[in-house]
Amino acid sequence: MSTRMGILGELPPAEMLARLDQVVSEWQRADTTTRVQPALHLIAVVAQDRRGDDGMYRLRMDSTVIQRVYNWAQSRQAILFLDVQAGHSTIQQELPRLLPWLARPDIHLGIDPEFYMHYDSARRRPGARIGTLTAAEVNHAIEQLAHLVTQYQLPPKVLVIHRFNRGMLRQAGSIRLDPRVQVVINMDGWGQPWVKFDTYANCCVSEPVQFTGFKLFFKHDTRKGDLLLTPREILALRPRPFYIQYQ
Repeated sequence: MSTRMGILGELPPAEMLARLDQVVSEWQRADTTTRVQPALHLIAVVAQDRRGDDGMYRLRMDSTVIQRVYNWAQSRQAILFLDVQAGHSTIQQELPRLLPWLARPDIHLGIDPEFYMHYDSARRRPGARIGTLTAAEVNHAIEQLAHLVTQYQLPPKVLVIHRFNRGMLRQAGSIRLDPRVQVVINMDGWGQPWVKFDTYANCCVSEPVQFTGFKLFFKHDTRKGDLLLTPREILALRPRPFYIQYQ
């Protein structure tokens, strides 16, 4: 397991779910006017530093893994996000196999441009440099999710796009919104509070799309001795983030 991923995979399921319960309670106390919706986030397609048999630098989680995490989510009345880090593959290639899962009303989609390397002419591995996605690819994901909502008469889908610099998402102003899909630009940078606030302003506020999110890292945000930002500190941001993720 890569240490760059922070706390991911370190806790046994029962302890991880107890941590989720604790965080949800903290947020509910901080904002009693808004019901907190718990969620789990599974990287269903994980970028790799090795080519693999097909040369795509990514590992697909099988249905057993997805079902296991989905069961954990259901045990907490939580929704589930399936995240895609495509490596040298694309969202167009990876999304079809996840559509049966996304057809469920409580499963949503995340995409992480940092690990999309198909535009890199040097064919470098994920992690060697920061990857990128375009609005056209985001629009493709929106269209696929919107189609599911209509086909299966689902509530709106959520699409989370992780971002910690402007170059990760190109032509953000050309993203086509659809009432069937709620698009969240999630501030995915780690570091000291002032760094995170600057990143939020640069990636979410100065180039708005629809909704904003804010990610907190239990380890990376506190490695220089800073305390983890509290729910009340995050709620003071403008615009107020709708989606909060912990790693």
